Amino acid sequence: MKPKKSFGQNFLTSIPARNEIVKAGDLKLGDVVLEIGPGKGILTEKMLEEGATVYAVEKDRELIPILTEKFAKNIKESKLILINDDILNFSFENLKLKIINYKLIANIPYNITGAIIEKFLSEENKPNLMVILVQKEVAERVVARDNKESILSLSVKVYGEPKIIYKVNKGSFFPIPKVDSAVLKISNISDRNFENKKHKKNFFKVVKAGFSHKRKFLISNLKEKIPEINWYEAFTKNNLNEKTRAEDITLKNWLMISKNI
Repeated sequence: MKPKKSFGQNFLTSIPARNEIVKAGDLKLGDVVLEIGPGKGILTEKMLEEGATVYAVEKDRELIPILTEKFAKNIKESKLILINDDILNFSFENLKLKIINYKLIANIPYNITGAIIEKFLSEENKPNLMVILVQKEVAERVVARDNKESILSLSVKVYGEPKIIYKVNKGSFFPIPKVDSAVLKISNISDRNFENKKHKKNFFKVVKAGFSHKRKFLISNLKEKIPEINWYEAFTKNNLNEKTRAEDITLKNWLMISKNI
């Protein structure tokens, strides 16, 4: 079948890339995996071979019969559970399943990359590991390859440890996209950096305010967006230079200045 542009479909065709993605998932017999957009099942097949139980969420209803036929044996054995749904509406709770320990491994639609990362890192029932195929530029922003942080990099690092595992050239897909891709692994996912829900809320409020005007100093952005806080005092307490910019301070600094507001 012809890939649908509206669904952001670029089917992975590279076996070496497929193998690197699954290898990064550190799969063991009995592991539970959530796969987003299985497409024609190139990743699904390998994860099943490794002994995982796969919950594959596919939005395109025309792909369901193809996957059902291809994986009939695995479906019968309850090793593959096919779900026709939009991943942004999906939750295990909606299926009345209490699955706590799971991994998210997928070639995700690039047009909803940010939404997927935000959804699964911020919800209560987080995966303990994510391995996702994303645009190379996005992966480099997440790990702050240029040592310049961003809202995206901080929003990932506060929950887990991101690492680029493997670069995937654009010829590894059908249809061929305009950009190269990379396998991004986010390990040790949890809420451990937040002391409580208030701290989490304040962290994202402060980060968003800090990056509101890229050309301004961080303290100017914070004073403008959150004027009720004495930011000069906060900066002195945390040994921060008043002429620093948002992209230049560490996750630890952000956690400190957002903790007590």
